[in-house]
Amino acid sequence: MSCKRYVDVIARFYEDGRLLPLAIWWADGAMYEIDRVLDVRPAASLKAGGAGIRYTCRIQGREKYLWREQDRWFVEAKQNG
Repeated sequence: MSCKRYVDVIARFYEDGRLLPLAIWWADGAMYEIDRVLDVRPAASLKAGGAGIRYTCRIQGREKYLWREQDRWFVEAKQNG
């Protein structure tokens, strides 16, 4: 079962209005740089619930989803993780 895990994000705001995440920080202090943003679109999280702007990111060679829900960022995480 998945749940929403809110995370800290470093992001860049461009003068044309785009917003792109650069890195994710977990509560335990681990930081993961985002190698590349592959896609940006409005979408729902079917595993954890909630919706917002979904960023498909490549992190350490793997594709992961990151959502911006109003002014907060979340990922899908394992319930016990």
